[in-house]
Amino acid sequence: MLKQQLQQKLQQKLSPQQIQVIRLLELTAVELEERIKQELVDNPALEEGPDEPAGEIETYGNTSDEEGSDESAEELSMADYMSEDDIPDYKLEADNFSQKDRREEIPFSGSSSFHDHLLQQLGERHLDEQEYKIAEYIIGNIDDNGYLQRPLSAISDDLIFQVGIDISTEKLEELLQIIQDFEPAGTGSSNLRECLLLQLERKPATPATLLAYRIIEESFDEFSKKHYDKILRQHNIGEEQLKEAIREITLLNPKPGNVWSDSFSDGMSQIVPDFIVDAQDGVLTLSLNNSQLPELRISRSYTQMLEEYMGNKQNRTRDRKDALLFIKQKLDAAQWFVEAVRQRQQTLLQTMQVIIDLQKEFFLSGDESNLRPMILRDVAERTGFDISTISRASNSKYVQTSFGIYPLKYFFSESMQNDSGEEVSSREIKKILQECIEHEDKRKPLADDKLCEMLKEKGYIIARRTVAKYREQLGLPVARLRKEI
Repeated sequence: MLKQQLQQKLQQKLSPQQIQVIRLLELTAVELEERIKQELVDNPALEEGPDEPAGEIETYGNTSDEEGSDESAEELSMADYMSEDDIPDYKLEADNFSQKDRREEIPFSGSSSFHDHLLQQLGERHLDEQEYKIAEYIIGNIDDNGYLQRPLSAISDDLIFQVGIDISTEKLEELLQIIQDFEPAGTGSSNLRECLLLQLERKPATPATLLAYRIIEESFDEFSKKHYDKILRQHNIGEEQLKEAIREITLLNPKPGNVWSDSFSDGMSQIVPDFIVDAQDGVLTLSLNNSQLPELRISRSYTQMLEEYMGNKQNRTRDRKDALLFIKQKLDAAQWFVEAVRQRQQTLLQTMQVIIDLQKEFFLSGDESNLRPMILRDVAERTGFDISTISRASNSKYVQTSFGIYPLKYFFSESMQNDSGEEVSSREIKKILQECIEHEDKRKPLADDKLCEMLKEKGYIIARRTVAKYREQLGLPVARLRKEI
C-alpha cells in the first residue's frame, strides 16, 4: 500500500566549484603544474599567458527569440568573464624573490636499469639461443634488490607451461651460477647469507675476509642476532680479529640491485618545495614557489564569439543556441578553474603563515628543540578553516628554509608536560632520546627501561612503552641489536 508523507532533512552538499578547490588543494606544486597543463588542453576557453586589457563590454539580458519559444538561454553578462578579478593574481611572490633567484630544475635523464645491465653482461657470454632465452627469463625473476626469491623448481615449471622449454633444475643452477658471476657481486642470491658469501668470495684472501666468510657461513644466526660472545667461543678468536671481520662484513652491500634503483629514485624523487621562507634580520618572508606555473587567462576569442552572438538578435537558430551554451559552459569552467587556483593559493598561504607564526623560533634558528607542540586544530582555529582543510593543505607539501627543506607534517607534534608542568613537544623528547642512544656504551646498550629512567632524571616523565614507540619512530633497534664489540 502506497503512503504519502512529508519528511524534513538537513543535508550539506558540495558544489562542483567547491569539489574542484578541494581537489586542487591536495595537489603538490608539481602535480598542480600537470593539472593546469591538462586543463589548458581540455578547455579551449582557457589560455596560457598574461591577461590582456579588455575594453568596455556590454552586458546582455534575456536571449529569448521573437517567436515566444520557451527555449531560452540563461541571462549572460560579459562582465562576468572580463572583470578585473580574472587577472591571474595567484602568481604570488615575495618582492625580494626576483627572477634571477628562481632555481631552474634540471631534468633527470634516466640511464640503463639494473636488469638492462644484467642483460648486457649476458650478451657477452657464449650461450646458445635456448640457454640465452632461459637465462633471460631467470634475470626477469630477479627483483630490484638483486635477489632471486623464486625457487628454481618453480621457474622450471613456468618455462614448461609458458615458453614450452623443458629444462632440469640442475641446468638452471648452472645458468644461475653464470648470472651470479655478473656485476654487482651478490646478484641472483636467494637470501642475505648467500648474498654476503658471494661478495666475500670476490674479495682478496686476507685473514679478515677469510674469517668473515667463516662467520657468515657457519655462524650467520649468531651474527645477525649480534651474539658476539658465542662467535668468539665457536671460532676461538679474539675481539680484535672479530672487529676486523665485522668491519669487512659491514662494507658489503646487502642489496646489490639498489646501486641502480637508488640512483634512479634519487633522480625521480627530487623534492620541489611548495613554500619558500626567507629569514633576514629576524624577519620571516613567505612566498609560494610558483616559478613553474603558467599564467592563466580567459580566452578573448571566446568572449568575442559570445559577444557577437548576443549582439545578433536577427539570426537565432537552434544550432547557434547550442553554440552559445557550449561557449558559456567553457567560459564558466575556465573562470571556475582560475578562481579555484587563486583560492588554493590563498588557503595555502594562510595555512603556512599560521605555521610560521606558531613555529617562529624554529624558522629563525633552525634548532629542533625550539619546535612548539602543534596539532591540526591549533592551525584550524587561527585560520578559520576546517581541520580537514588544514590536513589537505599540509599533506605532501614541503617548505624550503635557510636550514633545509622540511615537510609540513614535520612541524606538527603532540604535547607533553615535564615535571615542572610546562608543555613540551614530543619531538624534543625524541631528540633527547636519540642523543642518549648515540652516547651510550655500545658494548652494553641501554634497554628501554634504562632510557625511561634517564628521561625521568631529565624531567620528562613518560612510560616505557612510550619510549619504545619513540625509539621505533626514530628507526632505532632494540638494545640487543645495537650492541657492538
